[in-house]
Amino acid sequence: MDYDDARDALPWYRQIGRAGWKSFAGAWIGYVLDGFDFVLITLVLTEVSAEFGLDPVEAASLVSAAFVTRWLGGAVLGSIGDRYGRRTAMVLSIWLFSLGTLACGFAWSYGSLFAARLVIGLGMAGEYSASATYVMESWPARLRGRASGFLISGYSMGTVLAAETYSVVVPEHGWRWMFYIGVLPVVVALWVRRALPEAEDWEEAVAETATRPSPFRPFFAGRRRAVVNVLLAAVALGALFAVFAGLAGGATAALSVLAGAVMVAFAVQLGGRRGWVLYVALIGTVFAAFLYSWPVQALLPTYLKTELGYTPEQVAQVLYYAGFGTMAGCWLSGFTGDRFGPTRAYAWTLLASLVFVFPVFAVDDDLPLLGVLLFALQALGFGVSGLLPRYVGGHFPAEQRAAGLGFTYNVGALGGAVAPVLGARLAEGMELGTALAVLTFGLSLVVVALVGFDVPRRLHRRWDPAAAVDHLEAGAKGSKGA
Repeated sequence: MDYDDARDALPWYRQIGRAGWKSFAGAWIGYVLDGFDFVLITLVLTEVSAEFGLDPVEAASLVSAAFVTRWLGGAVLGSIGDRYGRRTAMVLSIWLFSLGTLACGFAWSYGSLFAARLVIGLGMAGEYSASATYVMESWPARLRGRASGFLISGYSMGTVLAAETYSVVVPEHGWRWMFYIGVLPVVVALWVRRALPEAEDWEEAVAETATRPSPFRPFFAGRRRAVVNVLLAAVALGALFAVFAGLAGGATAALSVLAGAVMVAFAVQLGGRRGWVLYVALIGTVFAAFLYSWPVQALLPTYLKTELGYTPEQVAQVLYYAGFGTMAGCWLSGFTGDRFGPTRAYAWTLLASLVFVFPVFAVDDDLPLLGVLLFALQALGFGVSGLLPRYVGGHFPAEQRAAGLGFTYNVGALGGAVAPVLGARLAEGMELGTALAVLTFGLSLVVVALVGFDVPRRLHRRWDPAAAVDHLEAGAKGSKGA
């Protein structure tokens, strides 16, 4: 019996090996901190709005702000991860979002708080691309659905911890202390990550080619192109900032189209003649996924406090159900993704979640029932996003994976910037709960179609019939995961 056969006979959790679990632990802690820091603003929107005199759309734009810079953070830190290793990118990302969180606590105005959220977005994007690729490349190929789902569950744990902290800290000390506290655990994560091994797939890819990958090379192929691309990046950032900071006025639609055109131009350069359609299709799929999930993620605390009149303690209880529902869903998606494949598992689980969308927003004064329904909705509808790193990452070879995943996912994550503002706009003509239910239900159906019919891969194979089916499955058959 050879090594692989002997390993296959072991229970799945023993197939991962000590190094694989160590890699997972370090990355998971980072995700917990990431989730904690990122959702703090959603918990204190009402308090921040009261202090700075913000209307609902301005308040929602503070959630959107972190998405404005995610595309840039995902591309840059993802490229660093491909060139210098996953660990380096992970450490840089956690410093960025932790310092951004601390800056939120010292914000003196809407503008300064918006700027601090931009920094958090840079760090979160890098955390996603670097940590997700790191863990999946450190686990055996047959268990990478579990690697993806289990890792993303750390984000949900961070949201639960944030909600519990909110109920204790804000009533006594005010909203700023939430952000001061959010920077402390970074010491633990950096200590854990200092001793982590590098991802095996990345090391093998570098050893094979005897060179370090440079995914951004197409952007700088010649002085003229380099200058043009730097200018385009500045234009995109400026346009997105103007749109989501509420400065665009009547030019909102034009600036949004301009920013979208720049993203497509970057995708064409990164993907090349045969791969650009894959980049664009993945961006569209992730964009739709954020549009269906982030209205609830961003505005649920506001809905509970304004429409249902819940106290901070009651909000924390509801978010406790929601957070653990998402965690359970991430774990479930890991197993189902490995058993049925990420595409089928994602589509069928998300379709099943639609049963719970409208009932969640029909409950008003029954907190336990609301908690149970929200647990189910989060588990099936939002927990399934634990498969997104596995689904998206499988489209890219190891030498392009962190940058490809980081760019496509985080450009698509602009859907998360649009979602809370869109929810707030719809709520101007209907109740907030109804607006959230309509957005979640309708856009979930769009994602079911895109993922269920595997639209990105089908389009890619039309341009490139020789395209690999799944790099994470085929590209790591020899991984020992130990």
